Parts: sequence; structure tokens; C-alpha cells
Amino acid sequence: MLVEQRIYTIPHGRMNEYLERYEKFGLPVQQRHLGGLVGFFISEIGPLNQVISLWAYASMADRETRRENLEQDPDWIAFRGMNTGSFTAQETRIMRAASFSPAIRRDTGEPRADS
Repeated sequence: MLVEQRIYTIPHGRMNEYLERYEKFGLPVQQRHLGGLVGFFISEIGPLNQVISLWAYASMADRETRRENLEQDPDWIAFRGMNTGSFTAQETRIMRAASFSPAIRRDTGEPRADS
């Protein structure tokens, strides 16, 4: 099990505009291809104007296949075009769970009942 963390920094004053666009156009296509949304967060303390998403994958191969399919989807290509100039920075991390970490379902990103 892997979790990908993405942090996007949004220009000041543009957060609501981005969130509305993402919820309407970006999220549906990502859920169609990636599944496994663990969470989507907005920074409150520390670096501000950031959105943080966490996506669960079974393995690096699973992630690569899912992201390749996403990148070829015309809806995703259109959404990416809508976001030109929307970010001032991006960070991506791939994390693996420690042996004692609660397990999450890759398909839903929710805690597994058997953990």
C-alpha cells in the first residue's frame, strides 16, 4: 500500500475559484481513474494557500497505470488546460505505511474494517 501526497500552492485570493473548478471538473475524472481518495485538505496553519490531496495505491505499478490512464483522458486534459497559472508550487511525495499504521482500502481510501 502506497499513499501519494500532492501539495499545490494557490495564489492568494484564488483558493475558492480553484476548489470550485476542481470539484466540478477535476475530482470526477480523478475518481474515475485513480479511486482511493484518502482525503483532500486545505492548509489552515503553517504555509497557507495550499491544497493537499492523498491518494492510495496498491503499488507503484498500480499508481503508474492509473496515472497513465488519467493523463490520456480528454476530460483530464481539458481540466489541466483550465489550470494554467493556477499554482505557484507543487510537491509530490510517495509514502508507504509503517507496519503498525491502520490499513486503508485502496479502492475508497477509507479505513479497512479488518485493521
